[in-house]
Amino acid sequence: MRETSPPSPWVIRFLAAVRPGGRILDVACGSGRHTLAAASLGFAVTGIDRDISMARQQAEACGGLPAVDLVEADLESGAPWPFAPASFDAVVVANYLWRPILPDIVATLATSGVLIYETFAIGNERFGRPSNPDFLLRPGELLEAVAGRLVPIAYEHLRLQGPDRIVQRLCALGPDHEGLRTPPRL
Repeated sequence: MRETSPPSPWVIRFLAAVRPGGRILDVACGSGRHTLAAASLGFAVTGIDRDISMARQQAEACGGLPAVDLVEADLESGAPWPFAPASFDAVVVANYLWRPILPDIVATLATSGVLIYETFAIGNERFGRPSNPDFLLRPGELLEAVAGRLVPIAYEHLRLQGPDRIVQRLCALGPDHEGLRTPPRL
């Protein structure tokens, strides 16, 4: 079995803002690194990807996790979004961008939920893949995607090292999230 990357520190940091035992959707879950990290923290997690075989292998290597549900679906096929509005306490997206589903991702979040998003941005083409502008966020694009729906509590557009890359990342809360009354300790 292939080694997977460790979970993103950005994602792990903001999982603390999700209600204990909450339902999390990991969009384009890939190897399941965030799916399994969140499940190990006691969350019920649904991972979705067009190929869930790596995530399934990782879950089995961990002895299986009863709080993990893996859904195989091609999010870029034009098929209807498979989740009901307001059905998750958190949505995690890492290293994935398909602009047509950004409104669906935001709508899937409960009004008391947390969106944790981190992916590549314009400028990353200098360092390698992805280099296609269709898969690179424009400055402020994540902020625009949540405007009027969620409250951003953290946003960055920066160069990271190890490996070098340009990313944009956001944590935003639903308007009914407890953290807007009593900010979470992160």
